[in-house]
This record gives sequence, structure tokens and C-alpha cells, in this order.
Amino acid sequence: MSSGSPDKRRKMESALNQLKKHTVVVADTGDFNAIDEYKPQDATTNPSLILAAAKMPAYQQLVDQAIKYAFNLLSQETQSCVGSHLCHRLSFDKDEMVAKALKLIALYEEAGISKERVLIKLSSTWEGIQAGKELEEKHGVHCNMTLLFSFAQAVACAEAKVTLISPFVGRILDWYKENTDRKSYEPHEDPGVVSVTKIYNYYKKFGYSTVVMGASFRNTGEVKALAGCDLLTISPGLLAELSQDHSAVTEMLSVEKAKACDLEKVHLDEKTFRWEHNEDRMGVEKLSDGIRKFAADAVKLETMIKEKILSVKNGQ
Repeated sequence: MSSGSPDKRRKMESALNQLKKHTVVVADTGDFNAIDEYKPQDATTNPSLILAAAKMPAYQQLVDQAIKYAFNLLSQETQSCVGSHLCHRLSFDKDEMVAKALKLIALYEEAGISKERVLIKLSSTWEGIQAGKELEEKHGVHCNMTLLFSFAQAVACAEAKVTLISPFVGRILDWYKENTDRKSYEPHEDPGVVSVTKIYNYYKKFGYSTVVMGASFRNTGEVKALAGCDLLTISPGLLAELSQDHSAVTEMLSVEKAKACDLEKVHLDEKTFRWEHNEDRMGVEKLSDGIRKFAADAVKLETMIKEKILSVKNGQ
């Protein structure tokens, strides 16, 4: 007996499964259980997500068993890449970022995880972008440029030939809602969606190899409005919503559409980058705010780990 018409079966398919036909879905979480539930291809984290996961009762044993066990568990739970943040307190020190990244790669390799499976996450400051360029060119280390808000940042990352960028869709929306009179947007008008669409189109039109991974979503409308983007890293909460959503998902971004866009190629040296980025008030404020907040959460995580180490030493 037939299980139903093709149209009916299509309507029953979740938005998440439809999205996966157009875009590589990545889990934006430090929660291994969520990674296992939604079976994303890759996983990304940041200091805030790791801090939140480290506070969960389910992961206290994992924290207590230290970093090596965590590396092994990450290796088992994802099929492809794992993203690792460098401390954001290094965001303006290129040489120190390169040195710390190489030390982290060495730790991964000691744990049996090839550098090919690791993306080192760096802040998209000028120094961070140049660190990414050096890591890619001289050491074959793949980099994910995060805290990306302005078009100038995106152009500089493309010219540095980094592996991947993570433009923050939701945080861009947050800024516009906080700093303008407009408080709501349709998905296609969402400032974060508009920003990522422009970046994607620019990269594809001019043949840049850097991958675009939309990040920091506030709602499923933003996610679906970027269907077709190379990758989208999505929180467990929104993955759950998408898995229960059976509305149609249409490919919104494509190489063919990008090639037809009316965009001009630009070049940014350091002086031009700093000026163009400075002209984007939203980009300047969100980059600095993101660095401060990630650095603060990293300190909290370090403090929590130090307290646990002291407890072990004291026999508690």
C-alpha cells in the first residue's frame, strides 16, 4: 500500500530535514547530549557555551576527568570538525594568537585528533584576521573567524583566505532593535540576514574559497531565510523548533543568484580596513562587546576549574 502522495510526504518532512538539503547544519553548543540528538555534521562552541555546559550537573564528571577525556568525547560525538576558541584576551596580539593556536593543535594531536578536524576560532579584529592568515598559510591550521559583524571584516577575512567565517546574525538584529525605533523585522528584512546574504553573495560572486557559516540566531525565521548558506550553526533550542516545524523551506541563497548580484570587488589594507570597520557603528560596538563578554566568561570558567583543582588537592 502506498504511504501517501509525494506532496503529502513532503509536507510531513520537518523544516530541519529540508534545511539540511540546502545547508550544512552545525550544532552551536557545548552540550554533547544535544549533539547526539540532532546529529549535526560539525559542532561549534564559545566560552559562554562551554561555561554553561560546565555548570550542568550531567557534565560534572566530565569536568572532573579533565580536558583529555573531553577531547576523546568530542571525537566520538561529531563526524567532522570541532571548533575551539582561543582566549579573547589575545584578540589584539597576532603573535600570541598564533603561538597559542599551535599549542592547542599539539594538544589535539596528542589526543589523537588531527588538525584537519579542528577549527581554531579567532576574533575578527585586524590582528585576529592576520593571525588566521599566518596559521592557514604557514601551518595548515584551519581557522574560523568569529565575532564578525561588518562587511569590512568579511572582506578582510576573504583576502586572508581563512577557512571559515561566522557572521553573527542575531547579535546584529539585537543592536538594531536596541539602537533604532524599529523593534521587529520580517526574516528577509532582518539586518543580520541582510548582512550574511551580502557577504555570501560577495564571496560566491568573486570566487573566494572562505566558507560562510551564519551564527547566533534569534529565531527560526532567520535560519530559514538563510537556507542555502554554506553552513548554519544553530542552538539546540532552535534545532528542536525546526524539527517540529513542517512548513516549507526554500533555498534562499545560491551561487547562481550570487553571480548575478550587483556587487563590486574591493581591497582592504590595514588602514582601509580600520577606517571602513570604524564607519560601521554596529560592527564596532558588537565586536568590542563580544570580546569583553567572551573574555569574562573565559575567566569564570578558569575560576571554576581552579576551584575544582584545589578541591581535589585538598581531598574534598
